[in-house]
Amino acid sequence: MIITNGKIITWEQPNRILENSAIRIEGTKIVEIGLQAEILEKYPQEERLDAHSQYVMPGNICAHTHFYGAFARGLGIPGSPAKDFPEILEKLWWSLDKSLTLEDVRYSALVCLVDAVKHGTTTLIDHHASPNAIAGSLDEIAQAVKQAGVRASLCYEVTDREGEGGTRAGIAENVRFINSIRSDKSGQFAATFGLHASLTLSEKTLEASREACPDDVGFHIHVAEHPVDEYDSLEKCGERVVDRLFRHGILGSRSIAVHAVHVDAREIELLSQTQTWVTHQPRSNMNNAVGMSQPEAMMRSGIKVCLGNDGFSNQMWEEWKTTYLAHKLWNQDPRRMSGTDVVQMAVYNNAQLAEQQFGVGPIGSLIPGAQADIIFVDYHPFTELNTGNLPWQIIFGFHESMITMTMAAGKVLMQDRQLLTLDEEKIAFEAKKLSKETWQRFNALF
Repeated sequence: MIITNGKIITWEQPNRILENSAIRIEGTKIVEIGLQAEILEKYPQEERLDAHSQYVMPGNICAHTHFYGAFARGLGIPGSPAKDFPEILEKLWWSLDKSLTLEDVRYSALVCLVDAVKHGTTTLIDHHASPNAIAGSLDEIAQAVKQAGVRASLCYEVTDREGEGGTRAGIAENVRFINSIRSDKSGQFAATFGLHASLTLSEKTLEASREACPDDVGFHIHVAEHPVDEYDSLEKCGERVVDRLFRHGILGSRSIAVHAVHVDAREIELLSQTQTWVTHQPRSNMNNAVGMSQPEAMMRSGIKVCLGNDGFSNQMWEEWKTTYLAHKLWNQDPRRMSGTDVVQMAVYNNAQLAEQQFGVGPIGSLIPGAQADIIFVDYHPFTELNTGNLPWQIIFGFHESMITMTMAAGKVLMQDRQLLTLDEEKIAFEAKKLSKETWQRFNALF
């Protein structure tokens, strides 16, 4: 296939915007980018995909999400509103996840994947929980991912909330899924070893998880999202969360620390020293009123901070915009959080994390040898758009409704805004029926 008549945003370093150029794809990869006239002359018989003067750019990447939270949309929580994050966990998330069946798990993933494909997010790193439907839950999500055609890294979040049996089942599900995809060379799936958070994990469980996790697989864990996580760790073992995880060998160059809102200077130093990835999710932090992490300081300290959505919509440019604005307000300083810092997290760091996770070469850039994860954006700027101002054009101008084509691994998943791999109407119809039953189980817990 040859993509023609597009303005190509490569997201190389340094980035380039190419006109009068074409992209040639073989299988899952980009094999050639060059002048359109020359490529068409060399390959006159190849199928063509006309971009019709739209911007052609890599698909977006989400470094941390929760498919399982989809059925929370519109859900009313009985009683008085939660006053803080611990109450939000108790009243909403720890009741919703217990209400999920395996079928709920699959359809929660499917509705999120419809959202991802429609809005140009082609790679997602998920963190799953369903305490009453653990065994096989990651296969249900994988089945949905395979149907959608995107790529995803999956894990099950181990926790002690449901007793020793639930802990063992969570560990087993991680190990089973990790082993099940070892022979899969498609590049569609990856795995981490999921842990919920320090505050729901005993010393025994951390030891068992470290022992069970293969050395070539990293952990994926919430870290200091709220001060309660730090105070729980101090009470349990006299050390802060990151110090505790470091002692147990949970940190490392393949591990993901989610949020890291309430870490101190020494914890930032440990995260940097161990080359642990950190993900930032400002829409979630604002919604839960937990505060804001310090991604600028973390990146200055050598941490690769990535951008996720924590289960919010897979419209990743919305996360970009929130990141850009929230830190200005939080710090009461309009100079904070430059557009280039947003791009460093959302584009370059996310791409490096995805490349490490999936092991199939470059992801998140349009260069020869990269995975053909590509979107078309129907954007018509009324001011000059160039490599220098592109971050601000995206933050202030781009919108997910402008995405007309989504491709992952060389396969077109949406064309002219029409989904090709997922039946949105049918999925929404089934999810609506299932979510009603889920809500009934949810309400029965109160």
